[in-house]
Amino acid sequence: MLSGLSLTALLEELAAPREVPGAGSALAAALATAAAVVQMAARLSPDSWTDAAGVAAQAEALRERATRLVDEDADAYRRALEARATADETAKPEQRDSRLEASPAKPPTPDQRDWALGRVTAAAAEPPLALARLAADLAELCAAAGQRVEPRVHADVAAAAALAAAVARGARELVATNLTALPGDVRVKEADRLVATTEAAVRSL
Repeated sequence: MLSGLSLTALLEELAAPREVPGAGSALAAALATAAAVVQMAARLSPDSWTDAAGVAAQAEALRERATRLVDEDADAYRRALEARATADETAKPEQRDSRLEASPAKPPTPDQRDWALGRVTAAAAEPPLALARLAADLAELCAAAGQRVEPRVHADVAAAAALAAAVARGARELVATNLTALPGDVRVKEADRLVATTEAAVRSL
């Protein structure tokens, strides 16, 4: 599991010359760190803020969910790559030995291959979309906490919000890329709204 690795080991995995893990896992790890910073800021502010404990608990929940997405994104992306490779292999003309296979199985049609590949590729958009949602939640939590935390950690909260906005923008690009076979998909529009939400939260701090 990627989420169980040390930071150094996770970075080595991300830097390895292979497609998985990719940007989605990196964005999820970044969002988890931003949530941890908000959790820290809230925990340092109980004397001046009665809701600090509740905000710390919310930040912790977001951190845990983002951490799970490190692995979920990698798994979904791996399945999409495997499906693409299978589709490419299936599309190749097959050389069969008629002595061994008198009645070869009928290969899937191009439409069937495209449909199956589209389903798996679209499924790979779900973790990045979930990540964009989490980023919006965290940015809004930062906006609510920004004026309530201790002044010495206000910059930390603002930085966490900025990081959440960056994660949302990156996640939006991954959603759009994984849905190229489905133009006009409502999930891309949702991702656009989530990016706008995070950017508005940053401006409010």
